[in-house]
Amino acid sequence: MLPARLATLAVLALVLGTLAAVAWQAGGLGALQAADLAAARFTVVQALISATLSVALAVPVARALHRRRFPGRGALVSLMGAPFILPAVVAVMGLLAVFGRAGVVNDALAALGQPRISIYGAGGVVLAHVFFNLPLATRLLLHGWQAIPSERMRLAQSLGFSPKATLRHLELPMLRATLPGAWLAIFLVCLASFAVALTLGGGPAATTIELAIYQAFRFDFDLARAASLGLLQVALCVAAFAVSARIALPQGFGAGLDRRAVLAPPLGWVLRVQDGVVMGLAAAFLIVPMAAVLLRGLPALSGLPVSVWAAAGRSLVVALAATALTLLLALPLALAAARQRRFEWAGTLPLVASPLVLGTGLFLLLRGFAAPATLALPVTVAVNAALALPFALRTLLPAARTLQADYDRLAASLGLSGFARLRLLTLPRLARPLGFAAGLSAALSMGDLGVIALFADPTQATLPLQLYALMGAYRMADAAAAASLLMVLSFALFWAFDRLGSHADA
Repeated sequence: MLPARLATLAVLALVLGTLAAVAWQAGGLGALQAADLAAARFTVVQALISATLSVALAVPVARALHRRRFPGRGALVSLMGAPFILPAVVAVMGLLAVFGRAGVVNDALAALGQPRISIYGAGGVVLAHVFFNLPLATRLLLHGWQAIPSERMRLAQSLGFSPKATLRHLELPMLRATLPGAWLAIFLVCLASFAVALTLGGGPAATTIELAIYQAFRFDFDLARAASLGLLQVALCVAAFAVSARIALPQGFGAGLDRRAVLAPPLGWVLRVQDGVVMGLAAAFLIVPMAAVLLRGLPALSGLPVSVWAAAGRSLVVALAATALTLLLALPLALAAARQRRFEWAGTLPLVASPLVLGTGLFLLLRGFAAPATLALPVTVAVNAALALPFALRTLLPAARTLQADYDRLAASLGLSGFARLRLLTLPRLARPLGFAAGLSAALSMGDLGVIALFADPTQATLPLQLYALMGAYRMADAAAAASLLMVLSFALFWAFDRLGSHADA
């Protein structure tokens, strides 16, 4: 339990310590201005709209994926999940290639004699959030469909249920239990969005709290206002968590025999075409922007300036260091939480704070000891590790509980403990989830454009920050190449760690 206690203390010191520094500097919410309250309203409104659209569009997509079987279905599901680990600034580049001023959609509208549309502003922020979160909502709802006991499905088929009856008696109860949690998870993600608002938002009408913190910190150096905005952001996150704790509803299906549930494909060509159109549109919306970035950027990789390659090296170092720190925190917490649930909350604590809130608190704590810019990369590592910790813990915890239930007594009877137990039992049995957690942490850290934007100067820029600078300088060819490089590195890190875990488990 000692490693778990040390990990808990480290998380508490990072999260609560920075929040305390923010609260001390803020001294209440008196430093807020009228524009900040407008930013808070826009933040909540765009999060509400983005989360609602994401889950509403995910329902028919998840339903079609669950009830249809076709060659390449597994690859399609995997590709549709790719935007979740796609760096935000790369996704913006892809959306600009499709929906931007010179994008495919506007070119088609111009050819038809219609006015061009603008992706910038509130509409672009919502569009980007739906792009990111539609795959997440689809996967969460798909898991909900797969959790319906197969015995209920077989009973429905034997009773001759129509698609409408199946929807009413089986699927709607599952959706009532699953949709609120999925909606709230996406709402929290959109609430703490920064890179999307930085690139597609801006201006008085499309400024989020995160963007307002960045502006108050970098442009005005108004620490009291930045800290007050940070407190407001934390308050919104805590309120959303309080709602999520009360809103979940039980399905009431009871337990099954763990057989795979398959929804009988509805007969008739109309429903087949409907499902095909739904899956095709969703796949095109999610895959075409990524393909557009690669098609434009890969041929220009050889012409990238040296500064971009140096930034890529720094991003790799940050991602690998953050991944190692994440696993050092997540593994002991997961093993301890399998025995005592009280350790579980420590791993979810970073969700109440955003990267910019943590970055602001760390700046306030460190500025009396050293120049914060000199600590930009270590601070980025620490914050990225903390923010990846909840995802890693959720990945490891089910396997850790299975390990505890199946092997704890055997290990105790053999006198297996300490490092020997870790090497011979724990790591081999948890290799697969450890690999997935490491890949997810590395990919998320590789593409993060959060705390580094507060601290770094141009000589310490990571690849996402360098990419944003290229976009701001309208060097779009170099920006596309840098975006392709960032996408390839992020996916390569995820694939390598996930593959490593799979091979170690074999």
